[in-house]
Amino acid sequence: MKVTSLAFAAALAGSLFSQSALAQGTLRIAMTASDVPLTTGQPDQGGEGQRFMGLTVYDALVHWDLTRSDRPSTLIPGLSEGWSVDASDKTKWTFRIRPGVKFHDGSELTAEAVAWNFDKLLKQDAPQFDQRQAAQGRSRIPAIASYRAVDKLTLEIVTRTPDATLPYQLAWIGISSPAQWEKVGRNWQEFAKTPSGTGPWRLVGLTPRERAEMVPNKDYWDKTRVPKLDRLVLIPMPETNTRIAALRSGQVDWIEAPAPDAVPSLRTAGYQIVSNAYPHNWTWHFSRVDGSPWNDIRVRRAANLAVDREGLKELLGGLMIPAEGFMPPGHQWFGKPSFKVTRDLAHARQLMAEAGYTPAKPLQTKILISPSGSGQMQPLAMNEFVQQNLAEAGIKIDFEVVEWNTLINIWRAGARHETSRGATGMNYSYFIQDPFTGFIRHLQCDLQPPAGTNWGHYCDPEMDKLFNAIRNTFDPVEQQKVLEAVHEKYVNDALFLMVTHDVNARAMSGKVRGFVQAQNWFQDFSTITMAP
Repeated sequence: MKVTSLAFAAALAGSLFSQSALAQGTLRIAMTASDVPLTTGQPDQGGEGQRFMGLTVYDALVHWDLTRSDRPSTLIPGLSEGWSVDASDKTKWTFRIRPGVKFHDGSELTAEAVAWNFDKLLKQDAPQFDQRQAAQGRSRIPAIASYRAVDKLTLEIVTRTPDATLPYQLAWIGISSPAQWEKVGRNWQEFAKTPSGTGPWRLVGLTPRERAEMVPNKDYWDKTRVPKLDRLVLIPMPETNTRIAALRSGQVDWIEAPAPDAVPSLRTAGYQIVSNAYPHNWTWHFSRVDGSPWNDIRVRRAANLAVDREGLKELLGGLMIPAEGFMPPGHQWFGKPSFKVTRDLAHARQLMAEAGYTPAKPLQTKILISPSGSGQMQPLAMNEFVQQNLAEAGIKIDFEVVEWNTLINIWRAGARHETSRGATGMNYSYFIQDPFTGFIRHLQCDLQPPAGTNWGHYCDPEMDKLFNAIRNTFDPVEQQKVLEAVHEKYVNDALFLMVTHDVNARAMSGKVRGFVQAQNWFQDFSTITMAP
């Protein structure tokens, strides 16, 4: 059921929720996604799906520390209480599985259960292999060559080559219960209705495209993260105006990505507007296949010089950080790129002329965009603004609008795949929190689809040498120097259209208490309470 009008907001007060769901202690969140994320352990719907269905019902071997708002998040132990890499063979890792952890169905977490979960993503002839989950999770863990349970609480993972980014990769992989999968007849569709993870929340109600309801896992292994709420309700609501109407009418308590022009009136009316810097950017990902106009660095640089980021910031009511690179200004990996990402229309036009384009013969090409989605901010208004900017430089853009989850699937298939529909770029917002998801997965030669998510099929041996250096540099200080060099190349070669960095704004009722907005794509809902 696609949300198409404000009538849906009014309906929420009636058929979707009983009076008990409106009681103190229930938090109702309107997501930007158009459907409830996949519930089996590897959510779809992008980073938003992981935020609301991955890190609630499930745990990973490695977690992010989401307890602080005043500094970037770091990795901490999750279902693995610790890990180490072999000093003489840096492809061999040992993970110590946390003892005493139970799945929601009461079965025990073991190293064998974790290996079973890797099989569901990586081993196509395994009985538990699930293509839907593999599509979400396989590309997150490209380093893994093999794995085995050494004993009940010891897991060994061997990487294809030395790879210091493995813990970051594993933070994406939710661990599902093998016992529950057996109980429901070895059927992932049935599992999705009554899923079982080890996370702080248990899913107790699911209506596709309408809502998901969770209650606290009172037996959660980390007592500091046992939820304080009685219930958490997730509602897919992709249209911005619908979310705002639902918040104003009291039918939800929290909305993701409020429209910037509504923020002043929401504040005046007493709603909380919460935001924070976080590792996220809003880009156009260029195709680099044969014949793409973006293969010319002059065109890529011209596009970056044409964007009026300060004007866009005004359009968004200040809720953005203008891009100066792929990473935000002041980031520890920013380095000192020589190409300055700024508005310089005269230089942009000069570069386009050098590339062979004139006002009478502009560059014309197509870009894929979405109407909403995880991290996409206000994509229709923002893309129209950028479209007008680029036209001033002689770059004429046509858009094809596709639903967010469809765009994710196109991104995974790659620019050469027929699903890209002849487009030479797509508007895609990226989680840029760690070396792999921030840099490597986008541009490594051998991560072109279907092996990974290098959508544009970019391949540069010099960049690959830098990526290999990241993986082989286990000393944090030395690794940072390599990361700075990588970012300098991202910027100097204008490898993306670098537009803005989101501040992850959300609006919520004054009744919502105790929320700590981490500098992270993900958030912890365990600390939240609802005032009477």
